Amino acid sequence: MPTLLITGANRGLGLEFARQYAADGWKVIATVRNPQRADDLRKVPGDIRIEQLDVADLDAIRAFAERIDEPIDHLICNAGVMGKYSEVDPDSWAYTLRVNAIAPTILAQALVDRVAPGGKVVAITSKMGSIADNESGGGIIYRSSKAALNAAWRSLAIDWRGRDLSVAMLHPGWVQTAMGGPSAPTPAEESVAGLRRVIAGLTRERSGSFLDFQGKVIPW
Repeated sequence: MPTLLITGANRGLGLEFARQYAADGWKVIATVRNPQRADDLRKVPGDIRIEQLDVADLDAIRAFAERIDEPIDHLICNAGVMGKYSEVDPDSWAYTLRVNAIAPTILAQALVDRVAPGGKVVAITSKMGSIADNESGGGIIYRSSKAALNAAWRSLAIDWRGRDLSVAMLHPGWVQTAMGGPSAPTPAEESVAGLRRVIAGLTRERSGSFLDFQGKVIPW
């Protein structure tokens, strides 16, 4: 039975990832910040183990990683925040960078030795992290956090070229989640199904790619 470890699994994309992989017979290690608010996750049928993890706490990330003593076939760093959108608030900026860029990088580094041969290590990023694609401005905090994530994980992919694994930064589209809002064009089920196909098709030759949920390359 293959194993998925996913962060931010109590709602939205993370919850849908847990649901789809569990339905296909995967063992799912699902982290949430507050297990008491993970009622929807508890209702998902399948082999799902809920673990408490606040990714903003870097010490907690390291302690959590030390508790994982089994092979991981897919690691999906999904937890993220938007931060303040219309103003550049320093505290919000620092927190958003910590959650969106620093935390997934620290977690991936802490767990890389647990990734099974042929494993996939994935960060859920955003097209808004593309500098080349930014034609509208705004969203400085969120954009910069995802650009930082992309840069960090591109380096991870290069640093880990000698390992039998693949790394990717994946844009899920504009999705109907709490972050994306109800007017978003893509249902979570469709986004995650597409992301899973992209993840399944990842190869070591494409490691370090920045792709959308349909497998299209996004410019940096």
